Amino acid sequence: MNAPKHPTRVPILVVEDEPLVRIFIADFLEEAGFTVFEAVNADEAIALLEARPDVQAVITDIDMPGSMNGLALTKVIHQRWPRLGIVVTSSRKWPGADELPEGVIFVAKLYLFEAVMQMLQQISTPKMATD
Repeated sequence: MNAPKHPTRVPILVVEDEPLVRIFIADFLEEAGFTVFEAVNADEAIALLEARPDVQAVITDIDMPGSMNGLALTKVIHQRWPRLGIVVTSSRKWPGADELPEGVIFVAKLYLFEAVMQMLQQISTPKMATD
């Protein structure tokens, strides 16, 4: 995987309950030059975002166990950390237009990792943490 390098190591959060999928995404993004944090559910993701205000973007699956799914997590992130870029993925559920906050990108699985990486580069331009 020869992905173009991101000019700075922008911190990204990957929220995915399937270990092999999460590891593959994280490895790909790290190779592309991102700093990657991982969470297996929404509760871990929120705790990580509270601890790491430098995270610039989140990629989350919709279907996952825990207190909320990826759609609910996306709404929480959009309300609490509106500066974060968000990519939502799923192989089973396609969200309706009213289910995603404005500016959130949906990508159906199986997606091209290069396309997701380019989206993350565009939405993760380093921003000042004001939260």
